[in-house]
Amino acid sequence: MSSLRKLLPSANALFVFEAAARENSFTKAATELNVTQPAVSRMLGRLERHLGTRLFQRTTAGVDLTEDGQLLHRSIAEGFKGVEAALDEIRRRKTGCETVTLSLSSGFATHWLMPRIGALQELCPHIDLRFQLIPGALKGPVESVNLGMRFLEPDDRDHTLTFFVNEVILPVCSPDYRTRRAARGDAYIHLAGTDAGWIDQHRRNLGRPLAQGDLLNVGDYAVVLQAALLGQGVALGWINVVSHWLKTGALVPAGSFLPHTGRRCFLASPLDRPMGSSTATIRDWLIAEMRTDLDQIEVLHPDLGIRRASL
Repeated sequence: MSSLRKLLPSANALFVFEAAARENSFTKAATELNVTQPAVSRMLGRLERHLGTRLFQRTTAGVDLTEDGQLLHRSIAEGFKGVEAALDEIRRRKTGCETVTLSLSSGFATHWLMPRIGALQELCPHIDLRFQLIPGALKGPVESVNLGMRFLEPDDRDHTLTFFVNEVILPVCSPDYRTRRAARGDAYIHLAGTDAGWIDQHRRNLGRPLAQGDLLNVGDYAVVLQAALLGQGVALGWINVVSHWLKTGALVPAGSFLPHTGRRCFLASPLDRPMGSSTATIRDWLIAEMRTDLDQIEVLHPDLGIRRASL
């Protein structure tokens, strides 16, 4: 260990390097570590000078790891996983609680999970539940968490997969908005960075033009749905997020059903992290709750066939 200290400018360089390598971005690493981007750049530059090699190749899109950088990142990532597992085990022995980290969209966590979080806590009182939240499109690696929700191919070999639901989407709005919109054209609330073609399809179905200024782009899907719940317009509803509000009637279909895209949503866990019994309990509970939602939506909107398309 004494030789390792001599090989590094500081132990903190490992944390900075790991974050930048994982995110392929100095800016995202700085946000995660709660420091400035120049501070990350200086630390990594210092590490590169100390090692006498380039670890990152700067690009217009961010940064890519060099061959030496990839070698170092693989070793550090494995080491950090081992340390994290040991710390979790120590904490579990001390408190009797097991930490389970879920990687979810902020929209799912806010609009699907939070309304029923009390039921999950009653089911699993011994679990310290933590979240890695994704504000935009649901993507990214599932490495440092126990379970992540992702749209993946069924033959994906990088994760252990359990099917959750098909990607089924439909325009949704509040009941009050659906009543009021007869007097005017629709306003649309769109998740920035995703395909906006659904808006044109919805307009054609209704035979209404889109008035100038009636399009709101939002970067966080949780906010998109909150605006729809408040009656601000029509949003595109992913069934894996909006099923709770469709079940309760707080959101209703705003037009023709859009069939599923062919993509499938899975609950994914890392191959190199065995799934514990607590994680499996949460996974099975998520699936059961979604099936209950779909059953109740089918009663409310049988003409849409949402349950059949979702499963």
